[in-house]
Amino acid sequence: MAYEIPVTQARAELADLINRVVYGGERVVVTRHGKPLVALVSAADLERLEEAAAAQESMASSVSHVREASSAPRERQRFGIAAEHRGTGPA
Repeated sequence: MAYEIPVTQARAELADLINRVVYGGERVVVTRHGKPLVALVSAADLERLEEAAAAQESMASSVSHVREASSAPRERQRFGIAAEHRGTGPA
């Protein structure tokens, strides 16, 4: 759970907020009119978020390149499968 603070108060307490994030391990969400505006996170947290996003993008990219195995027609015949799924993307 992140600590929330209005932008007007955050301006006055920026040094303290930075210390809370860096040394206290907190995450701070700065709000305007009660709505989240920005978040203060440590550089280590940001690095982890970027690595997770890159890993997710890489996984999505590799899954989109999966093709049907060349032995599939033989397997359908072997197991008596009459129907097949045809994806919506290019083959």
